[in-house]
Amino acid sequence: MSTDSISIWSKLPTTGTTIFTVMSALAKEHDAINLSQGFPNFDCPPELIDLVHQYMKKGYNQYAPMGGVMALRERIAEKAAKMYGAVVDPNTEVTITSGASEALFSAITAFVRENDEVIVFEPAYDCYEPAIKLSNGKPITITLKAPDYAIPWEDVKKMINGRTKMIILNTPHNPTGSVLSADDLEQLKRIVKGTDILIISDEVYEHMVYDNVQHQSMLLYPSLKNRTILCYSFGKTFHATGWKVGYCIAPAHLTKEIRKIHQFIVFSVNAPVQYALADYLADESHYNYLPQFFQQKRDYFLELIKDSNFTFSPSKGSYFQLLNYSNITDEKDTDFARRLTINNKVAAIPVSPFYNNNLDEKQLRFCFAKTNETLERAAERLCNL
Repeated sequence: MSTDSISIWSKLPTTGTTIFTVMSALAKEHDAINLSQGFPNFDCPPELIDLVHQYMKKGYNQYAPMGGVMALRERIAEKAAKMYGAVVDPNTEVTITSGASEALFSAITAFVRENDEVIVFEPAYDCYEPAIKLSNGKPITITLKAPDYAIPWEDVKKMINGRTKMIILNTPHNPTGSVLSADDLEQLKRIVKGTDILIISDEVYEHMVYDNVQHQSMLLYPSLKNRTILCYSFGKTFHATGWKVGYCIAPAHLTKEIRKIHQFIVFSVNAPVQYALADYLADESHYNYLPQFFQQKRDYFLELIKDSNFTFSPSKGSYFQLLNYSNITDEKDTDFARRLTINNKVAAIPVSPFYNNNLDEKQLRFCFAKTNETLERAAERLCNL
């Protein structure tokens, strides 16, 4: 038998397994409470499951249209109008995708070419930069720092040049829980005015903004909407991350290009789930309760750990809470997260892997989208540190 190996050239030579996979596997191996990966440990609404089952039994089990089931796209357009006053054409401006990750990948791939520059704010969700690199683009990273992780707009202005193709924004932000303000978007408007710069707005946590603050969607600002691809996740909204159904909203001429990529990645998305979601979205109470629901979980978790040696500022959005452990140890965040999982049986996500330079500000990310009983057990262990 030949022992010769085939030489390959990796397109992503510095990319390894995601920190989410690593920490969830470690949690499973050591039977730890998993507050690392961003998924709820409670069920999605039973009514929604029943609707999916009904459409399966009715025979809606073949390919959906490439752009998505029209009834669902119409509900999405109605939702955009109700929440943000935005006019969205369901036929030409809404595409159902295999989760928000596919929407992001399709959008980046559709528009980024060799040597194009894409501004990314770090810590950044880890799917942005690999997609840019696969398109031979160049990520231009701008650092956000604790405690508020605010965007330094003066630095953004300095980075803009003739090669700037795109700016990627994420609000509410993963992993920090920060949110963009109306002033942030006014500054963004001034920076991109008169340019051909595109915006990708990752808004998968749109329903998780707290303390009576309005989510600042790009859909609220017509001049931004006209250059933006907005990406959303039904999995995050309805506690069903395993279904991998999301969508993007974009102007028709941008949607046309995104669908050219989308059709060759997945072609279409789970049909019975789309029909079920269309029915479920018709009742806006099915999502309007979410800010209060998750704020209660955030507040409960923080109340449980208030006497611990962690320090924190309450998360402004998402279902993640950063905890600073400087009063406990000076270990690297990756080392402490590993020890916390193995010895104390609570898994969290270290923040440094979300930076190219592995900036370590002694922060761990905890997911509070868990049952109260799970949060109580985790908090008891955290308070013993």
